Amino acid sequence: MGWQTHTLIHSDRGFQYTSHGLKRRIDNAEMTHSMSRVGKCIDNGPMESFWGTLTCEKYYLHKYETFEDLSKAIDEYIRFRRNQRLIETNK
Repeated sequence: MGWQTHTLIHSDRGFQYTSHGLKRRIDNAEMTHSMSRVGKCIDNGPMESFWGTLTCEKYYLHKYETFEDLSKAIDEYIRFRRNQRLIETNK
């Protein structure tokens, strides 16, 4: 199984995330839409954990002068998490 090579967007099943218009935009952007299962809010756990860690490690610990500086720091953090950071798993 190879690594995913395009962007993943994860959401719950709110009406704004299940519209045909959004699906077309996601498809046109060649993104993959990941959605929680009905009644299973636990599906959001991994993404909530990621955003919590990102916020703590990159946002609260640093002051950014511009949006571009913040965007660059987030991109660097995602590359770091994907390629270098060791994450414990139960495999």
